[in-house]
Amino acid sequence: MTTALIIGGGIAGTVTAMALHKAGIDAVVHEAYPENAMDTGAFLVVAANGLEALRTIDAHQPVLDQSFAAGHVDFISDTGKRLGRKPMSGSQNGGIGSRTIRRATLVRALREEAVRRGVRIEYGKRLLAAHTSPDGTVVGSFADGGRAVADVLIGADGIHSLIRRTIDAASPRPRYTGQQTVCGYARDVPVAPDPDTYTMIFGKQAFFGCTTAPDGEIWWFTNAPAPELSPAELAAVTPAQWRERLTGLFAEDRTAAAGIIGATGEDIIATGAYDLVSTPTWSSDGMVIVGDAAHACAPNAAQGASLAIEDGVVLARCLRDLRRPRAAFAAYEGLRRERVEKVARSSAGMARRTAPGPVKRALRDATLPRRLDRAGQAAPDTDWLTGYRIDWDEPVDGRAAVHDRR
Repeated sequence: MTTALIIGGGIAGTVTAMALHKAGIDAVVHEAYPENAMDTGAFLVVAANGLEALRTIDAHQPVLDQSFAAGHVDFISDTGKRLGRKPMSGSQNGGIGSRTIRRATLVRALREEAVRRGVRIEYGKRLLAAHTSPDGTVVGSFADGGRAVADVLIGADGIHSLIRRTIDAASPRPRYTGQQTVCGYARDVPVAPDPDTYTMIFGKQAFFGCTTAPDGEIWWFTNAPAPELSPAELAAVTPAQWRERLTGLFAEDRTAAAGIIGATGEDIIATGAYDLVSTPTWSSDGMVIVGDAAHACAPNAAQGASLAIEDGVVLARCLRDLRRPRAAFAAYEGLRRERVEKVARSSAGMARRTAPGPVKRALRDATLPRRLDRAGQAAPDTDWLTGYRIDWDEPVDGRAAVHDRR
């Protein structure tokens, strides 16, 4: 097994290609959109576990260079009272802490690093269909009339994955969580959050989070209950309408949220929040899925990017050591399924706990660190979520039961 066809040039696909390259397997990434067609609005967190996974393939530095850190999270009530403070993962013990970065910047940094290493990325290659041929190779057919053949096909084509449906036509559809996530950027706000901190506000009607970038710009997001809208319907809402709608949600709170939203310009982007907690079948013959195609988290745990990175590195190790696709795919699933489903369930629980309602105060308390010292500081964070590590040099044994490792 020497060649791989990767569908999707986002985070999962690009990291998988670099990891396969390190493993000595030639991979070509096929991205549906043109090279310059990247969303510039939303931002995300790459957690310590995701950065450590990138470090196993020596790809973490470009991300560190174009992101910024936050050392703590402050939890604030709708009255403005500070409920507690928690250190961000990794930042308190000398490791790589969580980093904040625009999604487009992250994708661009990973693609540039992949190309620098010799990975080929082809743009404008929208997949129409894929099948396994009698000789065991996998064939992809594209909207531009092109075809590609490889030993394996890796579906990194996101939450609405065509490859997932190709592998299993009965695979579950993503679930709308009942919330919209809106991101924006503001300057000259009445009250700026402390530097090196994420401020998380449990508003009466919605949840608000923000942090301060090195240049003083405030990066913020909201999670608010809302009916499901199509991407076209979301895109039709103007920035002015978003500002009006969201400031109204926080108008009765005694926090900085409404002022920050009101100071925001035109750079606002909204998405529906979906998850996919469990996909019964991850692979078939020469095809396998990674990242959101296999499992997708609600945004509350801030783990979508990091899990996708982990997937790519683990899959490459399995293909490197086991070579036969079916054996490698089985080992990969054995290493990943329990962990990613646990994260997805946890993130769904966080979404429920941050939703407004009559038991909001009790649910707030459930989101706070369980062990606080006298100063209200959390104990060092070495939990199962962000403490996960991958040993690139450890051989993969397809016969052994495999477990998550801290």
